[in-house]
Amino acid sequence: MTARPSYAHGTSTHPLLGDTIGANLDRAVAAHPGREALVDVPSGRRWTYAEFGAAVDEVARGLLAKGLVKGDRVGIWAVNCPEWVLVQYATARIGVIMVNVNPAYRAHEVEYVLRQSGISLLVASLAHRSSDYRAIVEEVRGRCPALRETVYIGDPSWDALTAGAAAVPPERTAAAAAELSCDDPVNIQYTSGTTGFPKGATLSHHNILNNGYWVGRTIGYTEEDRICLPVPFYHCFGMVMGNLGATSHGACIVIPAPSFDPAATLEAVRRERCTSLYGVPTMFIAELDLPDFASYDLSSLRTGIMAGSPCPVEVMKRVVSEMHMAEVSICYGMTETSPVSLQTRIDDDLEHRTGTVGRVLPHIEVKVVDPATGVTVGRGATGELRTRGYGVMLGYWDEPGRTAEAVDPGRWMHTGDLAVMREDGYVEIVGRIKDMIIRGGENIYPREIEEFLHGHPKIADIQVVGVPNERYGEAVLACVIPRDPADPLTLEEVRAYCAGRLAHYKVPSEVANLDSFPMTVSGKVRKVELRENHGA
Repeated sequence: MTARPSYAHGTSTHPLLGDTIGANLDRAVAAHPGREALVDVPSGRRWTYAEFGAAVDEVARGLLAKGLVKGDRVGIWAVNCPEWVLVQYATARIGVIMVNVNPAYRAHEVEYVLRQSGISLLVASLAHRSSDYRAIVEEVRGRCPALRETVYIGDPSWDALTAGAAAVPPERTAAAAAELSCDDPVNIQYTSGTTGFPKGATLSHHNILNNGYWVGRTIGYTEEDRICLPVPFYHCFGMVMGNLGATSHGACIVIPAPSFDPAATLEAVRRERCTSLYGVPTMFIAELDLPDFASYDLSSLRTGIMAGSPCPVEVMKRVVSEMHMAEVSICYGMTETSPVSLQTRIDDDLEHRTGTVGRVLPHIEVKVVDPATGVTVGRGATGELRTRGYGVMLGYWDEPGRTAEAVDPGRWMHTGDLAVMREDGYVEIVGRIKDMIIRGGENIYPREIEEFLHGHPKIADIQVVGVPNERYGEAVLACVIPRDPADPLTLEEVRAYCAGRLAHYKVPSEVANLDSFPMTVSGKVRKVELRENHGA
């Protein structure tokens, strides 16, 4: 009997939202005017939905006063702060396309994004860590002809932006909003490419509003929820799954710190009685490893989202039991799909939450195909995951060739991830096509070895990569963060642990002890750097 095909679609009796982001926010303001919409713990500032709606309108009118019109690009280069959120909703309200700029970017990267997207106005922090943003902007602005002006948060230029709203009547904002379609572009996010310059994934109101809404609906959000967001706003995790997930359900956005700080995150959960907490696995590990972790009252937590990379079983057990997150959900996605296409449900068991990335969300299709032929494989077989539906991006900004490489004529997004669809429709991600190790003709999936070696008592975290080898083509390298830096792991200890339990060709032939892993903006380990820096 032929195996069922690795295809699934999310059915639902509940429709997609047909709103623009601005119209959806108006509904939330009307329904929940007195409930809190946004809390910034570092500054102590708070906005009810009525106040938040008014503040968004003020920034929107300020942008109109600068001469911005539908389709213009406004960059946001800043750490997590209330102004970031205001710019997100203000640009959406008037049809201006917001371009996210990674706070870690340096001069050449900022220049590339400014030029490639044609940003005419940039809203920026004054500084972040070792970066002086004003100095960087002055260095590159002469090479960015579209850039007319920069507004700095916490500077008189921000006050001037909001003061400019007085010259623009509210009718102007309403008129701009009336011209918008939910299919208009609203956001450009630059994906962290492993080679060459990043690509600007262009997303519509329909893309990101619906994705935020459905991710939130899947974990049961209501206006009673308070969502702690230590994840960056400049990525979909923060601004879509977080901000739009909150406002589309009338919930509250809680900002614990400008950038991730484990103690500040737990203190924000305690102080604000948050019901939901987001993070990549390394964030949850850092929180659980705080010496005073047990002193934080986290009993208000109910749910949350873990995404970005696979969650080790032991970490998930502690998140559920010690952080009270019995309904925590795993999400899988990519910037180009707005981002989430697969998600675990709040009543899934521990195995599904750690062994899979969930099942398809409503109104989305997924399939697993032979990457060479595009033919759908049977359930249980490995192939490339592809996804189709409302979340697939409009395209890469001004790059039709690269768009055509990623999205085929059938509108399927080629993820580049190797996956297995189980009989029950849940999907396991077993690696990246380009991360698969081919040793002497054997296909090796690093995820399997990583999961196995996570059980070694001396290993805090591990990543497995393939490195060049004269005899076998590739060899297996285990990059390890030891639990005790003073007691590094040896190759002999790894081999002894694997003996009789792992096929010989999967056993690492090299070990590198590291302090940390290089990461992308979305929390994924940059395996290409591990290969380049630690291969023989």
